[in-house]
Amino acid sequence: MKKYGRSIGVYILIFSMVLTLSWFFRNVGQQGTTKEIKFSQFATQLQKGEYEEINITDRQLTGKKSNDDVDIAYAPSALEINWLEEKYIYPMLEKKKIELVSDPPESEYSFFKILPTLLMMGGMIFLLYFMLSQGGNKQAFQFGKNKAKLYKSSSKSINFNDVAGLEEEKQELYEIVDFLKSPSKYTKLGARIPKGVLLVGQPGTGKTYISRATAGEAGVPFFTISGSDFVEMFVGVGASRVRDLFNEAKKNAPCIVFIDEIDAVGRRRGAGLGGGNDEREQTLNQLLVEMDGFGGNLGIIVLAATNRPDVLDPALLRPGRFDRQIVIGMPDIKAREEIFELYTKNKPLAEDISLEVLAKRTPGFSPADIENLINEAAILTARRNGTKIRMEEIEEATTKVMAGPQKKSRVISDKERILTAYHEAGHAIVMRATPDSDPVHQITIIPRGMAGGFTMWLPEEDRFFETKGRMINSIKHLFGGRVAEELKLDDISTGASNDLERATEIARQMVTKYGFSKKLGPVSFSSSDEVFLGRDFSTRQNFSEELAAEVDHEIRRILEECYADTKKILQENDEAFERVAQSLLLVETIDGEQFERLFNGEITPEELEKEVAEQRKKTEKKNQKEAEESFKSEIKARKEAAERMQNLQDRLRESNAEAKQDSNSSEDRFGYEEYRRPTNINNEDKKKKDSDKEDN
Repeated sequence: MKKYGRSIGVYILIFSMVLTLSWFFRNVGQQGTTKEIKFSQFATQLQKGEYEEINITDRQLTGKKSNDDVDIAYAPSALEINWLEEKYIYPMLEKKKIELVSDPPESEYSFFKILPTLLMMGGMIFLLYFMLSQGGNKQAFQFGKNKAKLYKSSSKSINFNDVAGLEEEKQELYEIVDFLKSPSKYTKLGARIPKGVLLVGQPGTGKTYISRATAGEAGVPFFTISGSDFVEMFVGVGASRVRDLFNEAKKNAPCIVFIDEIDAVGRRRGAGLGGGNDEREQTLNQLLVEMDGFGGNLGIIVLAATNRPDVLDPALLRPGRFDRQIVIGMPDIKAREEIFELYTKNKPLAEDISLEVLAKRTPGFSPADIENLINEAAILTARRNGTKIRMEEIEEATTKVMAGPQKKSRVISDKERILTAYHEAGHAIVMRATPDSDPVHQITIIPRGMAGGFTMWLPEEDRFFETKGRMINSIKHLFGGRVAEELKLDDISTGASNDLERATEIARQMVTKYGFSKKLGPVSFSSSDEVFLGRDFSTRQNFSEELAAEVDHEIRRILEECYADTKKILQENDEAFERVAQSLLLVETIDGEQFERLFNGEITPEELEKEVAEQRKKTEKKNQKEAEESFKSEIKARKEAAERMQNLQDRLRESNAEAKQDSNSSEDRFGYEEYRRPTNINNEDKKKKDSDKEDN
């Protein structure tokens, strides 16, 4: 049917083109040339008798010569036409020296007069038909249709067994699944199914993934749509899409509707810059009605995900719409180990890799970060033609995810290398010398991302709170680089600008948010309200100017005390400080174990350089050996594949030969030899007769 419709469209297009060509080239068959001349020149040539035919239409004069050339002239007014007729044309007509011709009168609605309009209308109709006939453009004119994707339960659906960690969260969602499977278990007790569940968590924590697992566990249809898909430039489209979505959901009930990033459509209503009744508010109002209106939606559960629950409208969060709010937090060490096990299931790992160690080294990593880390490690392994992912690739992938890729090609002067070495050594020494600090994991002066170098530390355990002492130590850690430059180079650089910003922010939070100032006491001066469209256009200062001056004084006092303590720490550990800086200039990168030995004086920078060189040689040999083994295994695999192909071809030939032999034997069974025997007998009789004739 589509082909038939398209063929009609092609015929219409060809017909329109033919009509267009006939319109523009209807006078092409005439011989001679046509040119436009002045009225005075036309009158002169008429007086000389150069024209055989004259055509007068309004103020247009057309003269045809004997050689079929045509001249066209336009009179300034009707007076000149009358003068020309009386002066030359009528006398010539009487003497039969000229012929006066005229075109047939045109109808007001002549076909050629309306042809351009018909062509334009036909072209527009054809273009509209062509656009609608294309599969990708059909949605362009269906503004009110929802854009939700429907996933029905299948063998490939994921369930809660595919979700690592999140045990409490899965238990909350399993009750909803159980309600869909066995509603009578709850209804006989008077319980009702929660109409909506809001998943709250930072990006990458698995909100969307666990929603799909919920649908797969329940075995019901799963509609998924983004909050931004409801909003359109046309007024009323968003509300129409909400209605259409829930109508489709009712047809597939029981089902689950998942709205990702619901804050795009569910922001708090209010008098913002766009007015009090914009398109987004209409969409939100319709969503509120559909979730808990007069109609009711039995068998439809709405799951939504957001990382900004503070900006959502209170009417959306009330019980009856989103009855439950489940916080999807960052995984702890046990959950991270399960996530590592999930994402390394189909990846070859070296024997020395421990998932427990990896989980300890990645605190604060989300499931998305862990998946990205493992993928980067696999890519690094493929880059060196390795067959198994080693701990070296995991370490490099971790650093790459946190700080960016190495930039060894960047040209750095010796002066900048020395500055970077002392800067990073200062961070590491202060970190090691302050109590209750996280251990140093790696120090490098190789540029990564926007940084010229960095010092990385890894917490030994997951923390959910920060103490005053740890926040003071963090400020000292950040000051370590700037103080090191001041002590060793008698100058300071702009490299510590980010450190100063972070240190100042920590001190400000200590004073204004957490009440850690002795002078001001346990008072919070910060507002918890977020600034966004529809509520506040600027931050408010909810304390006096005198108190603001005291706040600034306390922030400065904390920073100055930490700066002085940092300088004292580096001066007391000057020898270790110098060893670490010189080692960085020699080997560029130091791991945590090497740093500990340097700090304790167990090894000199020169000895560390030799040790690192030997270790690099061993690593290169190991990589080369593994690459050769990988190459040999690939060659072996190719040979085995070629042998299998050859065996397959041999079997095919044998089967063809057996089939041919069976065909010949079947001919014998059906009596083809018996049909040949009379021929042989006749030949023998003929030979016998011939021999008898010869004897006679």
